[in-house]
Amino acid sequence: LFAYLAGHERSRIVMDDGYYPHVEKPECNWKDMYPEAVDQVPPDAPEALGKPVQQTMFVDASHAANLVTRQSRTGVLIFLNRAPILWYSKKQMSIETSTFGSEFTALKVGMELLIGLRYKLRMMGIPIDGYAHVQVDNMSVVNNASRPESTLKKKSNSIAYHFVRECCAADIARVGHEPTDSNLADMLTKTQSGTKRGGLASKVLF
Repeated sequence: LFAYLAGHERSRIVMDDGYYPHVEKPECNWKDMYPEAVDQVPPDAPEALGKPVQQTMFVDASHAANLVTRQSRTGVLIFLNRAPILWYSKKQMSIETSTFGSEFTALKVGMELLIGLRYKLRMMGIPIDGYAHVQVDNMSVVNNASRPESTLKKKSNSIAYHFVRECCAADIARVGHEPTDSNLADMLTKTQSGTKRGGLASKVLF
């Protein structure tokens, strides 16, 4: 991107700096379960300058979408304010036996991408406006990732489960529900009709 701009002196990047509309998610006390969870700030990061940016992440998984191997597909779309900045669509390495497992695996991947992006922003001196707003369309995943008292019934998903919850405890992100019809990451995981894909794409491309 910067190489292109260097060769086109009259070009410039124009982004919508408005915030994505969100309902504030409730405060939860995670410290009893994850007392050492903290949002790590690089010690050599420069001083943050300018307006803080808001992070919004949409996550989805298409369970057993591959008809040959029954691997699921992960879709992640991350916005800075209203500008799409990172998108990810890839088959999951493991074969999950439930929708819950594939959705939680996708959320773990999304959290890893989010942590990497937060590190890059801080190393570039860009301030971050609090936690990231994470939207998924599976209510079981939302409850397990947003309620400290919830328990995991499938032990095979324990690594993804605790990793995501630790991110929430560190105030890196908070997870909320987004209906399937409006989850923007849905178009990164499955084949859709032209009407539905066009409706979702129109909220990303402007």
